[in-house]
Amino acid sequence: MQKLTVNLGFSEFPPPYTCSGGNRSPALALKGVQCASLAVVAVNPFEPCCSFAAWLIWNLEPVEVIPEGIPPLPVVTTPVRGIQGKNDYGKIGYAAPCPSGGRIIRYTFKVYGLDRALDLPAGSSKDIFYTALRGHVLQYGDTFAMARG
Repeated sequence: MQKLTVNLGFSEFPPPYTCSGGNRSPALALKGVQCASLAVVAVNPFEPCCSFAAWLIWNLEPVEVIPEGIPPLPVVTTPVRGIQGKNDYGKIGYAAPCPSGGRIIRYTFKVYGLDRALDLPAGSSKDIFYTALRGHVLQYGDTFAMARG
């Protein structure tokens, strides 16, 4: 599997990318993209119950920057084209970290370079998403950031 370098440009979420700011999805800078399609999942790996999915998006063009501010729509046409699934809050789109009471939340952004677009309907769950990835991942990279309450 080929490495994909992923960079957020920060290690602690600025307010626009948290629930107390703009609740905007952050930009992801990528290096070494050599695939037909990109998919992203953002997870909080330290939730007590599970690896909590805060964002699922797939069928992105193989770009060097996934832009910020992707709207919470099932099918996105701007600022990029893509299809979004339901996060673990049961909503479409990016769910920004929202720590309170001194808590720290960590999101890991996992980016997959795929050999083709995924044949998944908008609103699919993370389980369906992960199943669809099998046998199609050519590249992988990740990065993380934290938010403090």
